[in-house]
Amino acid sequence: MKKLSFIFLLFIGFAFSAKAQHDPSDQILSANWDVIGSVDFKTVKDTEMYAIFGPEIKKYANKPFELEGYIVPIKDGMKQTKFMLSTLPINQCFFCGKNGIPVMVMVELTEPIKFTYQTVKIKGNLKLSTANSMDVPPISLTAAKAL
Repeated sequence: MKKLSFIFLLFIGFAFSAKAQHDPSDQILSANWDVIGSVDFKTVKDTEMYAIFGPEIKKYANKPFELEGYIVPIKDGMKQTKFMLSTLPINQCFFCGKNGIPVMVMVELTEPIKFTYQTVKIKGNLKLSTANSMDVPPISLTAAKAL
């Protein structure tokens, strides 16, 4: 869980860093990613950060939701069932979050898929967590399937 927290915080932390350049042609843009990007965060102290979900994303909570993005593994291996989904490819993760890119989404698949550097389309139930975002990703797609 500590590794997951570190990875998640790494990407959230970049949201507060200085601006940097990335290859804009690689970035996935969609209305659904805009919904994900509408989430704000409130920092309570160095070890506590909480997601603030507005009405736009709340209307999709616990319902099927589809996203296209890039796999960012949280475990070694070519087959992945639990990973982060990003709007930028892993080779640009240094820049994740620096240019207003939405927070990443945790994906939990029902069946593994092979890791790829190409985009994947995922559909699952959108779950929103009000737990400390330092410990638990605030947004996830559960019982998900690759399309």
